[in-house]
Amino acid sequence: MKNFSDLSEQEVLALAISLEEEDSRIYDTFAEGLRENYPDTAKIFAVMANEESGHRHRLLNLYRVKFGEHIPLIRRQDVKGFVERKPVWLMRPLGLDKVREQAEIMEAETKRFYARAALRSQDVSIRQLLGDLAAEERRHEAKAERLEAKYVPSDVREREHEAERRLFVLQIIQPGLAGLMDGSVSTLAPLFAAAFATRASWPTLLVGLAAAIGAGISMAFAEALSDNGSLTGRGSPWLRGLVCGAMTTAGGLGHAMPYLIPDFWTATGIAASVVMAELGAIAYVRNRYMDTPLLSAAFQAVVGGLLVFAAGILIGMS
Repeated sequence: MKNFSDLSEQEVLALAISLEEEDSRIYDTFAEGLRENYPDTAKIFAVMANEESGHRHRLLNLYRVKFGEHIPLIRRQDVKGFVERKPVWLMRPLGLDKVREQAEIMEAETKRFYARAALRSQDVSIRQLLGDLAAEERRHEAKAERLEAKYVPSDVREREHEAERRLFVLQIIQPGLAGLMDGSVSTLAPLFAAAFATRASWPTLLVGLAAAIGAGISMAFAEALSDNGSLTGRGSPWLRGLVCGAMTTAGGLGHAMPYLIPDFWTATGIAASVVMAELGAIAYVRNRYMDTPLLSAAFQAVVGGLLVFAAGILIGMS
């Protein structure tokens, strides 16, 4: 990597061109990624992409006059001092808050770059252009606010946030809740059947681990292969599968791990307490995100869980 202070004016202009090309493509990607679910916010990023493209053309024209047609390859990662940008533009679906936060970081960083580059430039025309671009970057925040007021008034913003919430529920909460319910409830019967059949912690733990991990793998594949999300809007099937599988395994392990305790009755008492906590968590999530009345959610979770719990005990004691 090279220090910024060691760059020649040709390299500074080449770096500026590279930055504007990168920013324009990122904003274009933001606009494309948001267009389906947040079309009004997507318009803002499309305008910002066009503006960055305009900056690039001005830089290219000056570079051609000063240094000719060949532009050396110099990128932000080749120069010390730039903040590492997380590739949020590669993630799907794009979240409104993450995208706006990334855009603010990009604008602030570009503004500092142009201001510093203008101060150290000895060429009048280069200094003028870099200074103008620094001033324009400073005005971008106000311009972004004007664009947001134009394209995303308060009623549109509320609709977009509600759409973002629905996507979060569809793509994260629903598969996670399905996994937690399956892991917490379906593994109860084999675990407690083994517990009361053996009255020993170690074999019960092994059965619990097998049930939790097996259920997690099964649920992960079932969720990932259920649909590809293109028609249902449920997002990446592999992300849903990962969330569902992880929550299934976690739900099963929750009441299996107490059997690490050698004393059987102590472990069983703690496992039963963990089961009640898991059922309470299921009821809370259903109430919080699925708009199910709390008493109804608690009744359904507790009754279903207790029936499976009782079935496991009766089978183990038979």
